[in-house]
This record gives sequence, C-alpha cells and structure tokens, in this order.
Amino acid sequence: MTKMYPLLAFFALTNVAYAQDNPYLPEAKLTPESATAWNLGAGFTQEMLHMNVEWVNPYGIAYAKAGVFIDDDYTAGGQVGFRYPYHLTGKDKNGYYIGVYAGHIESKGVDNEYKARLGAGVDLAYVLLSSERISTFSVGIGAGEELKDKSGYVVAETQPRLQFSYTLSIGL
Repeated sequence: MTKMYPLLAFFALTNVAYAQDNPYLPEAKLTPESATAWNLGAGFTQEMLHMNVEWVNPYGIAYAKAGVFIDDDYTAGGQVGFRYPYHLTGKDKNGYYIGVYAGHIESKGVDNEYKARLGAGVDLAYVLLSSERISTFSVGIGAGEELKDKSGYVVAETQPRLQFSYTLSIGL
C-alpha cells in the first residue's frame, strides 16, 4: 500500500488545472505606443564598439549587440540581454530597468593573439524611451570565463567586474 501513495499523489497533482492564473508572470508595463517594436542603433560597451538591435515588447526590452573590441587586433564580440522596466519615472516609459546579459565581455591577449572572453551578468539601466528612439545608460556586474595560455598559465581569472554601456537606437 505504501507504494500506491506516491502514485495516487502524482495523479492527484497532475489533474489540477490553472486557467491562466499564474502569479509568477511579470506585469506588462510597456504598451505598443511606448516605442517602435524594432530599433537599430549603435553604442559602446566597456571596450567594445557595436551596432545593436532592440526589440521592445510588453515585458521589457530584448537586445543583441555585435561589434569589435578596441584593441590591437579588433577582436569581434557580441552580447545578448533583456531588461525589465522596474521603476518608471515619466509620462514616457523612461525609468530604471533591471536586466541580464551574456556574451563577450572583454578581449585579452593570449599566446600572442587576442581572444574574446565569454561571460554573463546583471545590470541596472536608465532608459530614455520614446516612440522614435531608445537611449540607454547602464552599469552592470558580471564575470567571465577563465582564460589560460598554452603552458596552462591563467591569463584572466573568473572574478567580478563592472561593465558600463551606452546605446542609442532609432525605430525602424
């Protein structure tokens, strides 16, 4: 009989249905009138000059950046991320957004060539959002992968680091 209780509990729990009642969904704070859905722009992130594409949806702003690091070799890099509107401060959807990002965070010299270092982190951004443009200032903290050279010497350790970013995008 003790083998039947877990099976009965499993069937009882699988028969419970929720009709669009999920308390974990975030609040949709952005409207279609807030900004153009797709935006194209440019900016800098730490030592990377980049072009970026931003998608404004009801739950926040998703973005992708592709560019080059300003070093001797102009190593290619990119990042993707998402920002959720945490506290809006004006009639437009200006305000503080919290977000996450992943991708290349810096370029390091390893074995006489530069390599883009992968990493991830969180950021706090102030976004100036209008129907024509998106302007974003952000500061984040994240960590990157450990890089070693051929002899096994650690060139870059995994440790927290700040990331500063500015982007300006115009609606398509």
